[in-house]
Amino acid sequence: MSSYADDTLPLQPPIRLPAEATLAAAVRAAPLAAELKPEGDDAEVLAVWLDHCRALLAEDEGLLLELIRMFLSREPLQGGAPAALTGLGLVRQAEPYTLSWLGLWAARQVIVETTGQDVPVMGSLADADAATLLHGLRAYPEAERGEELAGWLKGWDASEAAAQLASALGAVSPLSRAVGVELLTSDLGEEGRRALARLLEEPRLGALIAARTGREERQPAPDEIAWVLVDMAAALLEFGGETGEVIESIAMGMDAEEQAGTIAILAFGDHPWTGQVLRVFIDHHPDERVSAAARKALRRLHGLADVRG
Repeated sequence: MSSYADDTLPLQPPIRLPAEATLAAAVRAAPLAAELKPEGDDAEVLAVWLDHCRALLAEDEGLLLELIRMFLSREPLQGGAPAALTGLGLVRQAEPYTLSWLGLWAARQVIVETTGQDVPVMGSLADADAATLLHGLRAYPEAERGEELAGWLKGWDASEAAAQLASALGAVSPLSRAVGVELLTSDLGEEGRRALARLLEEPRLGALIAARTGREERQPAPDEIAWVLVDMAAALLEFGGETGEVIESIAMGMDAEEQAGTIAILAFGDHPWTGQVLRVFIDHHPDERVSAAARKALRRLHGLADVRG
């Protein structure tokens, strides 16, 4: 099947889907020709039907793009829907033409397969481990994040839940880490704040927590500054923030000469996102002194990587 786009899509908010039995019943009710009527249990019905959808969309890229456009925009079609989409039950036939439950479910499957990017489903993280939860919550708006977190917290002791989230912070992505710090600070109450406090003396991670929570008594050591700066910039980059926001997160009001000096140290932070952050400065910073410092830092980063093996 053709890819929708070469670039990674922006993080997608969660969707709500009914149970598998409801989706399968919708397939059975769709106006398919007799030879396409799938048989078997709910999972088999959905699998056969989805294979047929894949085949049709692979043959007609226009339909594929229309389905994905409707999913990403969440806006109704004006002036009628393609018969192929309504015939498969992907689009509701009453005006306005919007994606049905089947359309949402199928479009999500297609996006995952064609872009490699997941789209969260509300309620799907209830049994996840802490790292998976934080990864999934990156794209959740505040209200949906609270709802999903509440589902995950059921059955957990508050202290143990906070400990699980805190223990995952060091191993997740920058944006997942930012979400975790926010949840522990704001949503897990005193237990969450205590769990974060226990991490303050951890190298790098403790300095980042202090920076994000305003704990001025925990100042970063010189060798932690670069890692913290890159992690905070990388969280914005992962979220899909504007390049100006990424640059300002490190610039912090400094003039170009000061920024160039700060950029020069980033290569020594040994953060996995350092190269991506430096490329933002190389490609988008308006001052040549800063972009030149970023190019030099990137070369140094590659050299250090070779030395470290």
